[in-house]
Order: sequence, then C-alpha cells, then structure tokens
Amino acid sequence: MEIIDLIQARPAVLTSLTFVLGLLVGSFLNVVVYRLPIMLQREWKAQCCEYLEIDNTEPDSNSSSAKFSVFNLQTPGSHCPQCNHKIRAWENIPVISYILLRGKCNACSTPISLRYPSVELVSGLLSALVAYSYGPQWLTLLLLVLTWSLIAMTLIDFDHQLLPDNITLPLLWLGLAVNALDFGFDVSATDAVIGACVGYLSLWSFYWIFKLATGKEGMGYGDFKLLAALGAWMGWQSLLPIIILSSLVGAIFGIVMIMAAGRDRSQPMPFGPFLAGAGFIMLIWGSQVTNAYMTIFA
Repeated sequence: MEIIDLIQARPAVLTSLTFVLGLLVGSFLNVVVYRLPIMLQREWKAQCCEYLEIDNTEPDSNSSSAKFSVFNLQTPGSHCPQCNHKIRAWENIPVISYILLRGKCNACSTPISLRYPSVELVSGLLSALVAYSYGPQWLTLLLLVLTWSLIAMTLIDFDHQLLPDNITLPLLWLGLAVNALDFGFDVSATDAVIGACVGYLSLWSFYWIFKLATGKEGMGYGDFKLLAALGAWMGWQSLLPIIILSSLVGAIFGIVMIMAAGRDRSQPMPFGPFLAGAGFIMLIWGSQVTNAYMTIFA
C-alpha cells in the first residue's frame, strides 16, 4: 500500500517507474521485431510444403537463423550473430550496456546497431508519456500494451512491409474489450464497434477503388486491421484525424525520401508506421487535435 500511496501522491514516481519498465519492454521489442517475421516465414513455408506435399528440409533463407532448428521468442538465447557469444545479463541492460560496451560485442568487437538502444529509449520515453498523461489507473497499463504494440508494428512494417495478424487482431479485440468493460477511456462500446468496422471498411474501400482504377495495390490488408484496431480503442470519431495525420506525414516523408535520398517513386512505402504514429498522437493529444480540426474545418 505504501508504494501505491507514493505513486498516487507523486506522479513523478509513476512516470519514472514506467520509463524504466518501458526500457525493459523495449529490449524485448527488439527481439520481437527481429524474430517474429522469421517465425512467420518459417510457419508459412511449412504450411506451403505441407499443402504441396514437398520436402521441407531446404535451408532457411535467413542465414542468421538457419542454424537453429527451434527459433521463437525464447529460443535461442540472445547471442552475437557474428561469433555466437551468449549475451550475459550485464550485457543486456537497456541502453546502459550499449554505452558500457561502446556499441560493440564484448567477445568479437563486432559493432552493435544503434537501433537497439534507440528502440529501448523510445519505448521508455513513450511509456513515460502515457503514464504522465493518464496517471495511476489500470487503464494506463492497458494503454502501455497498445503503445508497445504500435512500436513493434512500426518497426516490423518498416523492415518487411508486414503488419502481423499476431499483433493487429489481439490488439483489435483488446480495444473492444477495454471499452466494453468500461475502463474509463471515455469511449462507448458502440463507438468502439463502429470504429473497428469503419476503420477496416474505409481503407478496404480505398484499396479496391485504387486497385480498380490503377491496377495496383495501394496498401496491404494489415493496414485495414491496424486502423480497425485503432478505431476499436479510440472510437469512430478518431478515425478521420488519424487518416488525415498519417496521410499528411506519410506524404511529407515520401517527398523528403525522394528528394533527399533519391528513393525510387515506384518503390512501395509502408503506411502502417504513419497510422501507428497518428494513433499514438490521438491517444495523447486527441482532444487538442480534434479541437484544432474542428476550428480549421468548421
């Protein structure tokens, strides 16, 4: 009770503890982002081989995981992909270990990508922002799950142009459950259901209109499911601001990449990260965004 009283009396304590929790979860998200696509690829390959009745003994196309017969979020343990050095506990402390190791493997001095501590730090900061915005309540823990899921999907979509059903669908159902059970998110169950339906059907309709008009696919089905999940969490009222924000930021990002980085105009660009970013903005500053939207378009 003393810890709970302290957290309620001093919001900074909750924010600090949530920041540390976010760092730890960010370390796990690095594992999810790397391993989940490989796990799905192996699963799809096995299903195809079973359906076609062919041998499934060819080496995995991903060389870093090919040597492991069992490959999931727990196995094998964390290790250096270059020398297979097993990562010890002190070498796996979020952000701090990267600094102590000077960004290199302790055994073979192979450089460690800056992305790992960056994901941990971003996860910590966004988690702290959620805790600061919503305070000590059960809803905050559920919104942290939403935030961590959005971070994972953002990175996976950037890497593979994939939004896994393993994340989008549970997130959709969790959003419906949160609002149906009235955890204080100020979204009715009816608005959540309508948000999920409209979120999916809006992008689904755009997909088919664009495909019939151009013969090309403008986005993937994962984008439909992600927007449906955001609608389930935040209600149908949030969908239009999310679509406008994500489209605007996506367009700006695409133009910058074409002009500054020489990106090929025909090269597909994932839309999921912009949906996820817009969804998080609405989660934290939804009322301000809505008021600004109403002021501009009223």
